[in-house]
Amino acid sequence: AAGMAAEDEAELSLLECRVCFERYGLGGQRRPRNLPCGHVLCRGCVGALGGPERRRLECPFCRRACGPAETSDCLPLLQLLEVLGPAGGSVPSALGRSGEGAAGAAPAGLGLRLCLGGWGSLVNPTGVAACRRSGRLAVTHDGKKRIHVFAPSGSCLQRFGERGDAGNDIKYPLDVTVTSDGHVVVTDGGDCSVKAFDFEGRGVLAVREGFCLPWGLDATPEGEVILSDSEAGALYRLTANFKKGKLKKCQMIRSQLISPRGVAVSQTSGAIVVIEHLKAQGLNSGSTRVKIFSAEMDLVGQMDSFGLNLVFPSKIYSTAVAFDKEGRVIVTDVCSQAVICLGKPEEFPIFNPLISHGLSYPVGLTYTPNNSLVVLDSGDHSIKIYSST
Repeated sequence: AAGMAAEDEAELSLLECRVCFERYGLGGQRRPRNLPCGHVLCRGCVGALGGPERRRLECPFCRRACGPAETSDCLPLLQLLEVLGPAGGSVPSALGRSGEGAAGAAPAGLGLRLCLGGWGSLVNPTGVAACRRSGRLAVTHDGKKRIHVFAPSGSCLQRFGERGDAGNDIKYPLDVTVTSDGHVVVTDGGDCSVKAFDFEGRGVLAVREGFCLPWGLDATPEGEVILSDSEAGALYRLTANFKKGKLKKCQMIRSQLISPRGVAVSQTSGAIVVIEHLKAQGLNSGSTRVKIFSAEMDLVGQMDSFGLNLVFPSKIYSTAVAFDKEGRVIVTDVCSQAVICLGKPEEFPIFNPLISHGLSYPVGLTYTPNNSLVVLDSGDHSIKIYSST
């Protein structure tokens, strides 16, 4: 019982403003806002702390000062509120946590090896990618410099990609990938572009034409980039000479998808997997569908939340997807706060939870060259690296 009580306590602090203790909401005064230090308050408390002149306010937790204009919507919490729906049940019940732990324990073999980032170092991180040659990790987040590059050991090597309006600045990064020749490529939801940098942080290419809302992206072994356009409902293949900063071709390879976001490319077969976000009719809460295409873009398999309910007794809401070294599809599930293996395209879907404890809002997923599993947890602004024990 103590365990459950602690879990409920953690959940209360996640969904409530820690100043007024009112539950967060999607609109109005209870909308969760992020301060530059990474702490979250509701809009009403931000206004109250700023006083009638809307002057500078101090964070009630760490005393860092900021102006009201420096606050931003806390997207992970807003997405979580959307998943929970208007009834706003508790996280474990809405997320189908049964007493005996629906997800089960992690299969023997995956242990948490390293935890990076955390409050202040990363603010609302949105994407993570590994360089397949050097093992460096690139993370996009909402800080003043949008891209952090970590060494395999966990030390921070570089921070670049200024927040701003200049050509190579990044307004709102949604996802990141690293090409085989070591370029960091980012989707920018702020100006609907795709931007590429070298590892020193120099902007080498910005592609703006023709995208409605570029979202997820992943590099192919040949150094091309597959990206999803959430509003256009399309997948594109982008070919460029990043060293010279020249775009060669941007070709639509699939259309008529429903809000595609997370995307991954198998390094062995060239298969492509994408997560669609389906809005439930008339309901606030949506669901997700995982679609797998062969390298030739034939549909090989698909699995929606409803279908998974037949094999797994809980709602599944996937935000990120990756292929492991053997070509199995791995997804995050923010509902059971888990990472789940759905198997290879030909055996799709099996259901094998890889990580079912210690995550609060997993939004990103990648594998390092030495086959460690990297999970980006936006709930506590951290990167968690798991390896076989």
